Amino acid sequence: MAFDKEKVLQKCNEWSKNTLMETLEIEFIDAGEGFLKAKMPVNPNVHQPMGLLHGGASVALAESVGSAASILYINPEKQEVRGIEISANHLKSKREGEVYGTARIIHQGRSIHLWEIKITDEEDKLISLCKLTNMILPRKV
Repeated sequence: MAFDKEKVLQKCNEWSKNTLMETLEIEFIDAGEGFLKAKMPVNPNVHQPMGLLHGGASVALAESVGSAASILYINPEKQEVRGIEISANHLKSKREGEVYGTARIIHQGRSIHLWEIKITDEEDKLISLCKLTNMILPRKV
């Protein structure tokens, strides 16, 4: 897959307007062969009642970056991406700062994409480890 990194990041960030990604302030920041990376601030908007990063916010980051990554591998005029399964292991808590979600392709089939998404902190310590399965469907006209 050959692509222009800046163009990819611009497209991904444009797709985020008026969506959950915009609400959670998720920003796509890096892309390369087989990966896509986004960041999300950790603040009261994404806390659970104990003042820690909510696991659901981590999963939203993982699904957002993994789904956007699949779009880069398809023809969006003819195909669509649907997340069909996501799992997450939350390994470390976080109260403030930023987290980074990096999706790396594990399997790229015609109808299924499998992604591993590592959510890390500013020091590259693992916060959550996620796995996302996306189904690739024909686009309905």
